[in-house]
Amino acid sequence: MTGSEETPSFRLAYVPGVTPAKWARIWNERLPDIPLTLHQVTAAEAPELLRAGDADAGFVRLPVDRTFFSAIPLYSETTVVVVPKDHVITAAEEVTVADLADEVLFHPLDDVLDWDAPPGEPAFERPATTEDAVELVAAGVGLLVVPQSLARLHHRRDLTYRPLTDAPQSTVALSWPEEATTELVEDFIGIVRGRTVNSTRGRQAAQPSQSAQAAQGSQDKPKRAQKPAAGKATPAGRTARARATGAKSAKPAKRGMPRRRS
Repeated sequence: MTGSEETPSFRLAYVPGVTPAKWARIWNERLPDIPLTLHQVTAAEAPELLRAGDADAGFVRLPVDRTFFSAIPLYSETTVVVVPKDHVITAAEEVTVADLADEVLFHPLDDVLDWDAPPGEPAFERPATTEDAVELVAAGVGLLVVPQSLARLHHRRDLTYRPLTDAPQSTVALSWPEEATTELVEDFIGIVRGRTVNSTRGRQAAQPSQSAQAAQGSQDKPKRAQKPAAGKATPAGRTARARATGAKSAKPAKRGMPRRRS
C-alpha cells in the first residue's frame, strides 16, 4: 500500500433524536473491514455537512434540498407537548393545539417542526436550543412542543409529555448527495431497508459456475423409487406366495384313535 492510499471508511451523520446503533451494528457485522464512524450534528448542520462532503450519508429531518440530495423517508414521529408533572394537561391522555391557546409556548431556534404559526402565546424570547427550552419548562414559565424522540432525549423527572394530535410531525430520512451515490452508500441503503446480505440489490455475491449449478441441481432432485416390472415379483413377494400356496395344499391330519380290526 502506498502512502497516498487510504483505508475505506463510511461516515454517517445523524441528528438528535435518531438512534443509529442498530444499523451501525449490522454494518459492522457485514462489512467488518470498513469502519463506520458516527457524527452527531444538529438538524440545521446536517445538510451542510453532507454538502461539504464531510459525511457520506446522514439521518436527517425533512425537508431537504431535493435538487441536490437524495432522501429515503423512514418514519414520522409523534408530536408531543412537554409540561411539568403537576400541569393540568397531564389529566388528559392526549391534547389538541386548541388546548394550548392560552399557554406560553417556547419556539426554540433549532425547532424542527414546520409550523405555519406556532400555537399558544409567544414566549418573551426564543431559546437558542431545545435543551434550553426544556430547562425553561422545568422552571414553570412555559411549555414546549417537540417530536417525541426529543422529549425522551431531554427527559427530566419533573417533566412529562402528552401527544399533540393535530400538530405537524417531523419525518426522519436517510439522505446523501445524489451525485455521491457510492457503492458504500448503496450498501448502507440496503441495511436500512432491511435487505439480506445475499440480496440482489446489494453487493453481488459470487455466483457458482453453470456446471456447478447443474451438478447441484441434479443432487437436489429427489430420486424416485423404482417399481418392479409387471409380472415379476420381488423375492419377498415370491416367498410370501410360496408360504401361502404351501399352506393351502397341506391337508390337516385326522384326529381320533384308529379303528381296531375284529
